[in-house]
Amino acid sequence: MPVYFIAQVQVNDAEAYGRYAREAGGSLADGSVRVLAADDAPTLVEGEWHGPRTVMMEFESEEAFRAWYDSPEYQQAAKLRYDATVTNAVVVHGLG
Repeated sequence: MPVYFIAQVQVNDAEAYGRYAREAGGSLADGSVRVLAADDAPTLVEGEWHGPRTVMMEFESEEAFRAWYDSPEYQQAAKLRYDATVTNAVVVHGLG
């Protein structure tokens, strides 16, 4: 069953976030993920949205998501994001 990783990101240091994006992108090379959307100005329909950058990624399974997210490669990149942003992220399970 697919899972979807959705992140809201307030970028506070664009240069450091750029380094994060390059390193994180390299950690996605195995093909078990599709970046479905990345938008710096999503349209708010209801409620409050924390951070203008929104990213949606589809993983073939929760195991594939965990293999990426918990990998040493991604965790090294994530350290750059922690210092450069305020981020909210969720994993949503697909239907099926």
